[in-house]
Amino acid sequence: MSDAPGADTVSSSGPPFRPAWWAPTGLAQTLAGMRASSPMPPLRLETVLTPDGDELRLHWQDAHDARAPLVLLLHGLEGSRHSPYVRATAAAAAAHGFAFVALEFRSCGGVLNRARRTYHSGETTDCAFVVSTLAARAPGRPLLPIGFSLGGNVVLKWLGEVGDQAPANVLAAAAISPPYDLGACGHRCDTRLGGVLARHFLRTLIPTAIAKERQHPGIYDPVAVRRCRTFRAFDELVTAPVFGFRDVEHFYSSQGCGQFLPAIRRPALLVSALDDPLVDPAVLPHATIAASKFLHAQFSPRGGHVAFLDGGAPWRPRRWAEAHAMQFFRAQLAAAGVPLPAFVPVR
Repeated sequence: MSDAPGADTVSSSGPPFRPAWWAPTGLAQTLAGMRASSPMPPLRLETVLTPDGDELRLHWQDAHDARAPLVLLLHGLEGSRHSPYVRATAAAAAAHGFAFVALEFRSCGGVLNRARRTYHSGETTDCAFVVSTLAARAPGRPLLPIGFSLGGNVVLKWLGEVGDQAPANVLAAAAISPPYDLGACGHRCDTRLGGVLARHFLRTLIPTAIAKERQHPGIYDPVAVRRCRTFRAFDELVTAPVFGFRDVEHFYSSQGCGQFLPAIRRPALLVSALDDPLVDPAVLPHATIAASKFLHAQFSPRGGHVAFLDGGAPWRPRRWAEAHAMQFFRAQLAAAGVPLPAFVPVR
């Protein structure tokens, strides 16, 4: 449940979201948001070796100034560099003169990783490793993490875990449609609309899990995994044992970002919609936000899940959240006295 009733909208600076007339509901927003609104930018691939001997793939869009602030994007469940919000964020970052890099979680983007494990909603060691790697390369370069859905949970959970020990160059962060409470979100996806939301993601989660079991025989029962029709069943069979949780309840109760929010010590923008079909509005942390000077929320009555389409055409929607996050970053950089690159609107 929510930690306080709160108002429908706890506003950060900037204009409020107003949905496009052709996508008035949360489900319509969410479905339309799966369409790309920006062309795929030419991203430069970097493969980095992790401390456990695996690899992570970073996809870069460089800025004209090598010292420009760097936006680090963490995608959602089963997302990749090809996800529409990745393209939109890269375009918005370029308009503000920021550099951009997208981290693909292990096994995402069409490449099966080598290690026994892949990723999950609260797995923050890869995020921490990438942040520390980027910070070590350029200690004075502002770093701005942004996460979408699962990636938003990871960003916020990591910020709460490190608290005031976050690297000095991490000046601000943003999370778009984070789940806050994994148990509540998983139940909602398993039960709403006949469970179609969960099955949408399981269409790729299950084949990846089967391929991983072939790579590491015996880590779980592949026959049982093939029969999974809910997040709960999949997380009980795969996520919990692979990552060392006692059971699925232990995984859900310990990995949601909501409980980590009070410890965050960097300005963080939280964007959510009350009509999100995946995230129950009852879990939105109104009281936690009200008690923190670091959390800035934009909770909109409309917007769906990782959508927030405020214009354009249905076949080429205009996305609000990505641009809003860049404006938030720009304001935080200005407040910190960081020289700002010129803003050049995308045409």
